[in-house]
Amino acid sequence: MSRTATIKRETKETVIELTLDIDGTGKTDVRTGVGFLDHLLDHLGVHSLSDLKVRARGDVEVDDHHTVEDVGICFGQALSEALGDKAGIRRYGSASVPMEESLAEVVIDLSGRVAVVFDVTFPSGKIGTFDTQLVEELLRAIAREGRMNLHVKVPYGSNDHHIAEAIFKAFAQALRKAKAIDPARNGEIPSTKKTL
Repeated sequence: MSRTATIKRETKETVIELTLDIDGTGKTDVRTGVGFLDHLLDHLGVHSLSDLKVRARGDVEVDDHHTVEDVGICFGQALSEALGDKAGIRRYGSASVPMEESLAEVVIDLSGRVAVVFDVTFPSGKIGTFDTQLVEELLRAIAREGRMNLHVKVPYGSNDHHIAEAIFKAFAQALRKAKAIDPARNGEIPSTKKTL
């Protein structure tokens, strides 16, 4: 069974097409018009071993916010569609990833229920022209549409770029574990309710 999905979204603010293969090899082809978003999505694809193609046009002359949030919405929807009924998956994933002086810890549960805890402080408000608050917006959109519990904590770090990159590498590693098929499950849905 192929665990892939393509999501198309068009609003007055953005036009997006995103294709996700969660059983890929980490091949990415991302062009959103927001350079640092492309950078984060490349890490997400590569380190989760998911193939990801994104084409986005947004009203970046206003702000990067709409493009970032809408790409997150599309990624989350694609993830949810690709996972299907989640039969046989491991469901849970966690990772701690260092990036030079920064450390990020991410834990996820592909539970079908949405909860986000984001315990991160960025020392400044910008990474180049990218607003650091958009890191949280992107993750919240992914978690909401991907229907997951997502806990993100950065216990220390002083460089905003390193903090953001560590978060997305950790998220990718946690997702890699959670989406993986567990042979011991014999195709069963990993829940006492038998549904996620």
